[in-house]
Amino acid sequence: MFGRTNSLTRRDAILLLIGATSLHVWNLFFPQYFPSSPPTFDVDAFNAGTRHVVAPKVITQKQTYTETLERTATTTATVVTTIAPAPTSLAISPHDTLPSTEVLAHAPGWTLFRNLYMSNGTLIIVTDENGKSKLPPIRMMASVSLEAVNSPENIAAREPNQYTMDIIDPQEASKRWTSPSEGDSGKVFNRVWTVEGSTFLVWDPVQFLRHYFHFVAELFFGLQAFWHGAWSQPIPHSSNPDSAHFSTSHPSPPPIDRVIFAYSNANGWRDDPGFNRYFLRAAFPSMTVEHEEDWQDRVVITRPTTGSPEKAFHFPLVVVADRSASHRGVICGTQVQRTASEAWDLMRQRGKLMGIHVGGWWAPIREAIWRFAGAEAAWKGLGSRRRQDVHQEAWKFSDDKSGLPGMDEPLPTDKSKIVDIGREHQKHLSMPEKIVISYISRQTARTRRLAEEDHNAMVRAVKQLVSRKNDERRKVIDALENDIAKRPNFESHKVPLEWEFQELIAERMTKDEQIRQAARTTILLGLHGNGLTHLVFMDPNQFSTVIELFYPGGFAHDYYWTSRSLGMTHMAVWNDSHTSFPQKPEIGYPDGFHGWSIPVHGPYIAQVIEDRVSGKL
Repeated sequence: MFGRTNSLTRRDAILLLIGATSLHVWNLFFPQYFPSSPPTFDVDAFNAGTRHVVAPKVITQKQTYTETLERTATTTATVVTTIAPAPTSLAISPHDTLPSTEVLAHAPGWTLFRNLYMSNGTLIIVTDENGKSKLPPIRMMASVSLEAVNSPENIAAREPNQYTMDIIDPQEASKRWTSPSEGDSGKVFNRVWTVEGSTFLVWDPVQFLRHYFHFVAELFFGLQAFWHGAWSQPIPHSSNPDSAHFSTSHPSPPPIDRVIFAYSNANGWRDDPGFNRYFLRAAFPSMTVEHEEDWQDRVVITRPTTGSPEKAFHFPLVVVADRSASHRGVICGTQVQRTASEAWDLMRQRGKLMGIHVGGWWAPIREAIWRFAGAEAAWKGLGSRRRQDVHQEAWKFSDDKSGLPGMDEPLPTDKSKIVDIGREHQKHLSMPEKIVISYISRQTARTRRLAEEDHNAMVRAVKQLVSRKNDERRKVIDALENDIAKRPNFESHKVPLEWEFQELIAERMTKDEQIRQAARTTILLGLHGNGLTHLVFMDPNQFSTVIELFYPGGFAHDYYWTSRSLGMTHMAVWNDSHTSFPQKPEIGYPDGFHGWSIPVHGPYIAQVIEDRVSGKL
C-alpha cells in the first residue's frame, strides 16, 4: 500500500472533498483570513536572504496608522492658522480675589451681569458703595417667583426681599467665602465655584412658560433682542434703504451656554403641542437646559450649616430675566404688556437693534428654525451674516473689565435721532415672489372659534379673491406674450404677482410643515390665539401683514406689538371693521371673547387683504 503513491481511494477522495468544501465555506464567512490579493513581501527582509511573507493585515494597519499621523499633522497646522485659541477660562481659582459684580446692560426685567454670585438660593451682587449707587433698583431686576394674580396682595407678595437678591460689599464677601491658608503663607483661599460660560437664568414660575407664545415670542424673543443688541455696535440713525437698519447681515453674538429654569421642572416649560421643545432644540442645539431640581442642587449644597464655612457659586456672565420686574417697567407695564418690549426698546433707543426694519436681530433664530424645518427660505442666502470670532471677543471683554459698546452713554434726548419702526419703512423692503395668504383655522379648537357659517363665507370670499387675482395676472401675461413689440422687454413690464391661499389646521400638520408655511406667508390671517405666534417665522417684505380677528369689543396686545417689532403690519379686525397702528384699542375680554360663535364678515376680510396689497391700506 505504501508504495502505491498514485492511487486514490474513495476515502481519500471524500476527505479531500470535505476539506475543500470546508475551506470554501470558511472563506465565505470569514474572508478577511483569505485575502484575494497576493501576499505582500517585506523587500528588505527578502534582500537579506530571508523570504519573509508579512500578513496583509499587519501592513494594512501600519499604513493606516502612518496615514492617520500625517493627516492629523496637516489638520493641526491648518487649524492653528485659521481658528483663534479657545477662550481663557474665567473660573475663579482658590486663591483669587473675588471680582466685583457689574451690571453691563439693564432694562426692566432684563439684566446682564458680570460676576454674579449665588448662595443658598439668593442672587448676590458684590460691590462697593460707589458701585451700589449705579445699580438699578432690585425690584426692577428680580422678584419673588410666584404665579401672578392681579390683586394688591399678590402684587405685594411678588416684591423682592433679601432672600431674592442681596447686595454686599467686597469685605463682607471675603468674610463669608474666604479663609486663611494653614501655615504662615499669608494667603487666603475662597470657597467659590464658577459656573463657566454664559448663562440665561429664567426667574419666572411655570405659569406662562407652558405657552408657546409666551415662551417663544416673549421670553426668547426678548432674550435675543437683549443679548444680540448688547454685543452689537450702535448704528447711526438712517432711513436709507441700503443702511444696516434694513439688513439681516450682522455679526452673531456669542452663544449662550445654558438656560436655567430656576422655578420650573422639565415639564413646566414644555407646552402640550410640543412647539416649545421644537423651538429650543432647533434654535439652540448646543444649549444645556437645567431645571428647578438642578438649581436646588446648587441651593442645597451652598446652604450654611453649623460648623461649616459658607460657599457660593459664581456666574461670570449671566442674563437674569424676571417677568414681574418687566411689568414694573413703563412700556411693558402700561403700554403693551409684553415683557420682550422692555429689552427690545432699550436696544432700539441705543441704536443697537440690528436690522430693525426687517427683524435682523431676530434673523439668526428665525433662520435656524427655517433650516431645521427645511424651509426654502433658509437656502436663499437670507441673512448670511458676517462671521467673526465674537465668542473669543466676548471672553476677552469679560476678562478685561471693559464695557459693552454703546451701553454706558446716556440715551439720546432728541427722539428724531432714535430709529423707529413703521409702514413708511416697510415699503422699502423686498417684494415677495407671490402673495401667500395663510389662514390659521381654529374651528377644531377647544376655545375661540368663528361662527361656522362666517368661517365658511370668509374662506369662500378669500378663495374667490385669489382666483380673480390670478385670472388678472394670466390676462396680463397673455397680452404681453401676444405683443411681439413688447416681448423683448417682457421683464420690464409689471406683471401682477401670483396669489395663493392655504387654510391651515395645525392638528393635521407636522411642526416642520407649519414652519415651512410660515416662512412662505405674506398675509397671516387668524383668530386671536397661539397659532399666530408663527408670525415670528415669517420673512418680512413689503406686504407682510398679520390680520388678527377678535370678538367685537375685545383686544389683546400679544401679536399687535410682536408683528410691528419685526417690521411688519398688524391689523385688528372686528367683524366688518378694522384698525392698525398708530391707533391702539383698549385691552378687553368681553363675554364671548373665548366663545364658539365669533362673527366675521368674509367679503370685508377679502377686501382688506386686497387693499393692503394694492397699497390702499
